[in-house]
Amino acid sequence: MRHDDDELMSYQEEAEGRFDNFATGFEGNEDVYYDEDYEEGYDYLPGWGEYGANPYAFNNYQSTSIGRIDPNDRTLTLIIKNSSTNDAEAILFGANEEAPQAQDVEVSVAESSHKEVREESKAHPFKIAGMKMSVSDPLQFDNVLKITRKTATGSITARVYQPRNASSPQNFDNNLVDDNNFEMDVTGQDSLRFTIRAGATVVFTFTIKARANMGNLLKGNNVAELSTVPRTTGLPQLDLLRKRPTSAFGLPARPAPVPRQTIPSRRPPSRIVRRPRS
Repeated sequence: MRHDDDELMSYQEEAEGRFDNFATGFEGNEDVYYDEDYEEGYDYLPGWGEYGANPYAFNNYQSTSIGRIDPNDRTLTLIIKNSSTNDAEAILFGANEEAPQAQDVEVSVAESSHKEVREESKAHPFKIAGMKMSVSDPLQFDNVLKITRKTATGSITARVYQPRNASSPQNFDNNLVDDNNFEMDVTGQDSLRFTIRAGATVVFTFTIKARANMGNLLKGNNVAELSTVPRTTGLPQLDLLRKRPTSAFGLPARPAPVPRQTIPSRRPPSRIVRRPRS
């Protein structure tokens, strides 16, 4: 039994002599230890760090890249006249379908022509935000407006707008309504339809909030353009109050700069430092 214990002790001493540093397992490195104070930093790619990608680093689609619509170039004035003795349906926009107007119904645009507006909406769709509607007959407000979208595959989506919702007892002009909340997207698929009373005249003043200008591609710029000036209501007190930065496309008008984040570097494996022999 004594012989067996001596044999085991000899094996242990031999193992400890060869592998004194059990952390490394290298023979002859018994004088090696670890420097826990050593730390090496890593250089990450732009927008990346120890904890993954920075969601703000690659967001180049900022409001500074969006074009600005000239405040004097954002109004459409459509004049619709029904010279017949019967009520008839009037169709505004609807460039793809090109549905004909009812007999004795005339649609004109003060800034250009209805045909030109239709053609431009195909390649340069725009968004209307705000409308003034004046009529020669106050009963015209009883007829709803139908905002319709018709696709080439035959699907039709219609939304109904009631002009009476924009009327108010404080409005001293019974032939005019002004609705800042009216919105409509105008593409080749969209049209505005309503029934115009016999012998009536209706004038729409639309304000363009945003549009796509495909010509910006030739300059290497963003195709999106935004009107940064609030639409005019004619009431000075209200216009001054609403004159503040607006937002669109889900982006702030003036985004605050994102501060640079300092991400702590990951501690790498400790460096092996040889202990000086005594």
